Amino acid sequence: MSGSRAEAEQKGGSRQRLQVNEYKENQNIADTSLRPVQTTVLGVTAKVCLVPFSLSNYNTGQLKRPKSLLDKNSNSEVTCKKSKKAEIKKSCRRLLTPKMEATSSKEESTLQKSSLDVHAESNKWQYKSPSDTVVLSPDTESSQEGDSDEDTTPGLDDFSELSPYERKRLKNISENANFFASLQLSESAARFREMIKKRQPPESKRKKPKKKENETGCRRSMRLLKVDPSGVPLPAAPIQTVLEVDENPLIPPGPLEMTPENQDDDNALFKGFLQTWAEMSKTRSKNTEKELSSIKSYKVHLNGMVISEDTVCKVTRGSISSMAIHPSEMRTLVAAGAKSGQVGLWDLTHQPKEDGVYLFQPHSQPVSCLYFSPANPAHLLSLSYDGTLRCGDFSRAVFEEVYREETRSFSSFDFLTEDASTLIVGHWDGSMSLVDRRTPGTSCEKLIKTSLSKIRTVHVHPVQRQYLITAGLRDIHVYDARCLNLSRNQPLISLTEHTKSIASAYFSPLTGNRVVTTCADCKLRIFDSSCISSKIPLLTTIRHNTITGRWLTRFQAVWDPKQEDCIVVGSMAQPRRVEVFHETGKWVHSFLGGECLASVCSINAMHPTRYILAGGNSSGRVHVFMN
Repeated sequence: MSGSRAEAEQKGGSRQRLQVNEYKENQNIADTSLRPVQTTVLGVTAKVCLVPFSLSNYNTGQLKRPKSLLDKNSNSEVTCKKSKKAEIKKSCRRLLTPKMEATSSKEESTLQKSSLDVHAESNKWQYKSPSDTVVLSPDTESSQEGDSDEDTTPGLDDFSELSPYERKRLKNISENANFFASLQLSESAARFREMIKKRQPPESKRKKPKKKENETGCRRSMRLLKVDPSGVPLPAAPIQTVLEVDENPLIPPGPLEMTPENQDDDNALFKGFLQTWAEMSKTRSKNTEKELSSIKSYKVHLNGMVISEDTVCKVTRGSISSMAIHPSEMRTLVAAGAKSGQVGLWDLTHQPKEDGVYLFQPHSQPVSCLYFSPANPAHLLSLSYDGTLRCGDFSRAVFEEVYREETRSFSSFDFLTEDASTLIVGHWDGSMSLVDRRTPGTSCEKLIKTSLSKIRTVHVHPVQRQYLITAGLRDIHVYDARCLNLSRNQPLISLTEHTKSIASAYFSPLTGNRVVTTCADCKLRIFDSSCISSKIPLLTTIRHNTITGRWLTRFQAVWDPKQEDCIVVGSMAQPRRVEVFHETGKWVHSFLGGECLASVCSINAMHPTRYILAGGNSSGRVHVFMN
């Protein structure tokens, strides 16, 4: 018995130091497959408890090789293996001593592993000669160890046909489930929910105290009770009706007397001012064949224009929305229209300068357009949002009503004829009116509907007066006045290059060969209108800041009548200035005023023959640059 034990220990030691570099052969399978066996070095020393028993009790024919040494066996071989394992387990249990039964589960598992190792050795001896080298692969060991664990695991006999990995996985799942069940987490969570559950406080019904019948109440003021000290009620105060005062009351229809609001009625200065209108020279006839001066000489004249404290004066009480300069060469007269409906006239020849300002109220809403009549320089025509168009006749000191439509709001107008007898008026709702001053009454001759939703400005071609250009919300249309009818009219030409709101569009003053537009996308565009056909090409785009904000009047670029290839526009740059650009986009000149020009001049106008520039800001102040 000692010899067999020593032989077993020697074989167990040889298993720990065994290195294999040979090929395994499966002699039972017809198709022989050779595969390299991995070299395995076992570094764990297992404690083995051996029990003597004799192999003679077993039939060697009944012993089969382990499953790891077979590739795919038949069902009969699998059945023989199961019966073999059952017999080995029975024999091991019968031979266990009472002392070994009291050992821990770990030692019992080790004992079963050792018995299976002996069984495996016996199988190897049956199929191999003593001269052959014993081959121990990692697959064989893992399968043997897995089999021992599976056999000792209760409740997994039904899954014996599964692979070792699947049986090991099922064992781990069952152990984890038992462990979490022992923690009793669901019961603990239920207890915590009950502990943190808010307890609603019991409703407490307060008993309202009963009022005592003879109890004296709180003292109250007799003034609030509206009774006199003797207890007699005071009479009710009369109800005062508050009349809602309209901020912009409509001016009554009909002619208005020209009376300045900032001066007395019997002011001798104003009477003398009216007498001077007859002495003023009339407007020079425009010469379209006149050659323009060179840019160099034009810059020299612009450099000679300066501003001083005497040429800066407050003309209107509100923001200036329109301006015009009288074409006279004897006097310098500047007219300004305000958002409050006022029209201010400033005669720069009077000193002090405040005495030369005359303020009138012909309208109740913003005055958006001002023009001196080209046929009679003593007539100043003004148009307002309140739906009225008036003509101020300074020779008779009266504001006549030319056109009135209280249900509509006017935006701009221009003269269709050189004698100023026919006017074209633009409305904010996108329609236009044709007005003939020679007919009696204050109604229009024709109401024209266009394809625009809004019309901001209307301007007539200076030479071909049948053409007119309108600036809409984002489109600019050119119409032929001879083809306008009452129904919806389609434009001859539409300019769609603008991406944001348009402020104005004007023909050049002498030939009408150019069109300048001002847009809220910070661009000034110049188009070639020398040949009005199906399309007007874009010539130049000038980058210019046109974002004035809410409180400033929007910029409107205008042409210089003396030099129709140059435009004048206000600027947001610091220091404050008024800029001049050439039609090619080149900068020409900037009017800087230092301390005299400390605000933005949004609306500007140039004298038709003299080098005079007038700019108005949003506080009603007019700045004049002149030689």
